[in-house]
Amino acid sequence: MQDHMTLAVTDPNLELTLKVLPALAVILLAAAVFAKLAAMAGQPRVLGEIVAGILLGPTLFGWLAPDAQSAVFPAEARPVLYVLSTIGLTLYMFLVGSGLDHGGHEADRRHHPAVLAVSGLLPSLVLGGAVGLLMWDDVSRQDVSRWEFALFVGGALSLTALPMLARMLYERGLQNSRLGRLALVAASIDDAAAWCFLAMLTAVHTGSGAVDALPMIGYSLLFTAVMMLGVSKLLRPLARHVARQGTLSPGAMYVVVLVPIVCGYVTDLIGIYSVFGGFVAGLAMPRDPQFRQALHRRMMDTVSTLMLPVFFALSGLTTNLRGISADTLLFGVAALLAGFTGKYFGSALAMRKLRFGWRECLAVGGLMNARGMMILVFINIGLAQGLISEPVFSVLVLVAVVTSASALPLYRLALPERLEARLTPAPTAPAPRPLATTDVP
Repeated sequence: MQDHMTLAVTDPNLELTLKVLPALAVILLAAAVFAKLAAMAGQPRVLGEIVAGILLGPTLFGWLAPDAQSAVFPAEARPVLYVLSTIGLTLYMFLVGSGLDHGGHEADRRHHPAVLAVSGLLPSLVLGGAVGLLMWDDVSRQDVSRWEFALFVGGALSLTALPMLARMLYERGLQNSRLGRLALVAASIDDAAAWCFLAMLTAVHTGSGAVDALPMIGYSLLFTAVMMLGVSKLLRPLARHVARQGTLSPGAMYVVVLVPIVCGYVTDLIGIYSVFGGFVAGLAMPRDPQFRQALHRRMMDTVSTLMLPVFFALSGLTTNLRGISADTLLFGVAALLAGFTGKYFGSALAMRKLRFGWRECLAVGGLMNARGMMILVFINIGLAQGLISEPVFSVLVLVAVVTSASALPLYRLALPERLEARLTPAPTAPAPRPLATTDVP
């Protein structure tokens, strides 16, 4: 016993482990409790995990018991937690990318899902950008230009949480309905556009100017082209392997995990953050539905249960809703109104243009407002790259919570169960398991 105690004092690795493990245990416990509470309230579990992360930070835990919070989350443990969260985010974005359907459905193409995508993205981008332009003097960092700040705010508000949207439609059996397919394809277009937009904005900001950022942008485009045109072909045997075996073997799993990790490393070297590498790696995966379901079954539960709560906790440690200035609070309210209005009415009017009934239009407007953890990832990258300040980050976290919490109630208000049942397609085959369970209610 004495030897062990001596080792704990003299071995710095063991000492660090003894600081990280309690922090990890507290994070997972809080995430589990609040995810359960969110599910009981009829909300997605991820919303509870986000709230748990906020409450573990200075907003509540650090306010009520600052010494205890410092003991649970010591400064030495945070770099380790950051690495865990980065790996988790990279793998999560890999799974999101692998779940996107490039080809689409013939009926979807006839109904022009791009109309819904653009109508949900552009109004939020423009209105959010206008808020950023008007309030740049009051809330932005001085080393960020007015247009960079405006474009970042607009880009953040243009996101839709594809995993959350997919799960809500799946729970109601609407994923194969005309409404469901259109909403899913539109959300995937919005999210892919937002990530590309953020990559370009980050590249411009990290250079001393747009011209100096051109090599970074060029490397990013080259990386994406190599992955989509070359590596994707090399990965096709994985789909045939799953078709033969019915699952991903341990050997195939090494390949599947190695690809997003290496891609994350490459994009970090380029300077556009590892999550982009994970996302592109997912896009390069085989599009075979059986492969995607097998990949999801093997990876998503571990990623969403163990690693993503660490990301939410670290976001919460940066979120301090106490003592926010009046200008920053006003910015948050304006951003909330701009993002909600742009998504809700833009999407609803687009659905009306596609000849849906008003109830269906308003239901999709509500769903498209769910931003889930996607906006959280977006603003964390912005904070890490110096595009926004911590107070702005804090109020945008609040925007993420409010818009996500409103999505399902707005949907149910527009489409109560008796009307929703009419939209459910007749069953023809077992519905596939959704490709992202981190947003599951």
